[in-house]
Amino acid sequence: MPKSRKWREKQNKAAMRGQQISRSRPKQNMTKVVVALVAIVAIAVSAIYVINPSLLFGNPSSTTIDWSLYSGSKVRLTTSMGNITIQLRTDKPITTTNFLNLTTHGLYDNTIFHRVVAGFMIQGGGIQNATIPNIADEIGSNNHNYNSTIAMANTGNANSANSQFFVNVADNKNLYGTFDKSFTVFGRVIDGMNVVMAISRVATDTNDRPTQDVTLIKAEVLP
Repeated sequence: MPKSRKWREKQNKAAMRGQQISRSRPKQNMTKVVVALVAIVAIAVSAIYVINPSLLFGNPSSTTIDWSLYSGSKVRLTTSMGNITIQLRTDKPITTTNFLNLTTHGLYDNTIFHRVVAGFMIQGGGIQNATIPNIADEIGSNNHNYNSTIAMANTGNANSANSQFFVNVADNKNLYGTFDKSFTVFGRVIDGMNVVMAISRVATDTNDRPTQDVTLIKAEVLP
């Protein structure tokens, strides 16, 4: 028996509602997939950060660095804001020998970090009442001022470094086009980078000198 026109319209509307619901399911499923993928990525990023934070923050080019060169002597810097441990390079004998000599003779003790620039570096090692001879630069092709590395400061002239050093708190590689060609990188911070960052953020005057002294209380070579 033929169905009425009204009955057929109801059936068509019901069918359309079913199609609309059916079409909406892939969108719902896709949303679930996207949420799941975001969660997986978040877990992966967190895991990487726990294993090696420098792969995510502060050293994006870490995969290009030969970290095996940073396997020499370890030196602990006890500061008024916490301890910093650095490990020296094995391919910079002039610079590392000079740094170790100054350390073992106690010449870095009770000096200050006299220049601090947030997002750039912290500088210390200015020894008073002692004549420190200049040393030769050891630049080479693998001399990169990455975040957490420590380098010798100088007067701006070649072979003019003696005792002052700085720790990079950013990737300063090729800064101004000449940075890596001017400052010998001879180690890196392996513990206490949070202390370095805290020092980099202290209040300073117009000459970048901390308004309250940040003291390097003692430098010592670790066994």
